[in-house]
Amino acid sequence: MADLMMTSGKEVESLIIRLAQKSRAVGIHLVLATQKPTVDVITGLIKSNLPARISFQVASRTDSRVVLDEMGAERLLGNGDMLYLAPGTSNLTRAQGTYISDDEVASIIDFYSKYPPRYSPEIEQATKNAAAAAAAGGAGGSGSKERDDNYSEAVEIVLREGRGSVSLLQRAMGVGYGRAARMIDHMAEDGIVGDYNGSKCREVICSYEDWEAMQAELFART
Repeated sequence: MADLMMTSGKEVESLIIRLAQKSRAVGIHLVLATQKPTVDVITGLIKSNLPARISFQVASRTDSRVVLDEMGAERLLGNGDMLYLAPGTSNLTRAQGTYISDDEVASIIDFYSKYPPRYSPEIEQATKNAAAAAAAGGAGGSGSKERDDNYSEAVEIVLREGRGSVSLLQRAMGVGYGRAARMIDHMAEDGIVGDYNGSKCREVICSYEDWEAMQAELFART
């Protein structure tokens, strides 16, 4: 996090704030961690969007104030000793976090490296969907260009919302205008949305069943 903030501070700060707001809205726990607790890394805007904070042992009172808005973390003992600031309160709670030594980490890695990988079925399916979306570019005609890696996700969003819009994909997927526009154009080529209609959203002309059938056909070809 510190490296990102040092190189592209304002841009990264904006993205972190946006991610924190969206996570809070849908109930996702967002965890940010840094070994450099300075005001350049943990800005006031970032802190205001993170209601809960934890600090382990830090080097100085200043570092403690940056994280917790008060001193105390500089006197912690290390090895998991921490101060916790709960949401909606100004009272610090001292607690003992789980401590794992470097030797234990190395031992766990060594244990799992002896066994073959076991992939999550959801991840494997997502990979297949991405491959199918890319293969859709070879279905013929003007759709000969490769599809975006997240094309399937974009189609799901459009089908769910019932409208095809570049701005919709930008907001839902956090992508730029050019990338979102290309995916909408590809959907038009694939018969998922209608043609360009000025400032209005494109009409969705494909059902979930049609989309699933399209994917099944692509799988059969590969």
